[in-house]
Amino acid sequence: MARGPKKHLKRLNAPKKWMLDKLSGKFAPRPSAGPHKLRESMPLIVLIRNKLKYSLTYNETKKVTMSRAIKVDGKVRTDMCFPTGFMDVVSIDKTGEYFRMLFDVKGRFLIHRIKKEESAYKLCNVKSVRTAAKGVPVITTHDGRTIRYPDPMIKLHDTVKVDIATNKAVDYIKFEPGNLAYITGGQNCGRIGIITHKEKHPGSFDIVHVKDSVGHSFATRLTNVFPIGKGKQAWVSLPRGKGVRLSIAEERDRKMAAKAKEM
Repeated sequence: MARGPKKHLKRLNAPKKWMLDKLSGKFAPRPSAGPHKLRESMPLIVLIRNKLKYSLTYNETKKVTMSRAIKVDGKVRTDMCFPTGFMDVVSIDKTGEYFRMLFDVKGRFLIHRIKKEESAYKLCNVKSVRTAAKGVPVITTHDGRTIRYPDPMIKLHDTVKVDIATNKAVDYIKFEPGNLAYITGGQNCGRIGIITHKEKHPGSFDIVHVKDSVGHSFATRLTNVFPIGKGKQAWVSLPRGKGVRLSIAEERDRKMAAKAKEM
């Protein structure tokens, strides 16, 4: 019988999307309680030490975070196990670098470098629309934000553009056919495409059909779809490849063509 919260995470049980090797130790850093779920987030230590290579060891990483050099969504975070998740903006003022947490087409975390202007906002998916105490309308987003008095047109599964400095929703994207969406879960995690239509399945999961920029169509659950732009125009910069997943043969041909060009 478990007594109290779990405080450890075995390395083999860590999420595969962190891309940790098996042989560098028995344990992995366990993300602290925070705005994202354990298996949908990446702790700062993995980002700083394993991805950006700004430190080599656990203690070095602790010194980096305790020097108040790392900001997540505009707030200094000294906990090196603080969980960063999809669409979070990680800022390092001392180096003048800004990153947005995204997924690559294989569903792994991607630290995408962005400009300073783009680091001022983030996109948040609406997870609930409700009325709080004293009749105040409230929306809750995928990263745990509570935004009071939102635009009445904002509904469940829409996306809001949040100004990080003020925590205000400055614009929104409706969840509707014809808009660009990022897939954040399931077998198609990391793919980007245009929403074509939605199927309702009462008592089961609603299914959304999406078509990417090269014409490949696929289907996923409604909860995995995150609108990121009106029409074909994305509101955030996209990673290389624009979210198009290649087949194994296409990947092989591209690698062979690149190798032939080098020779």
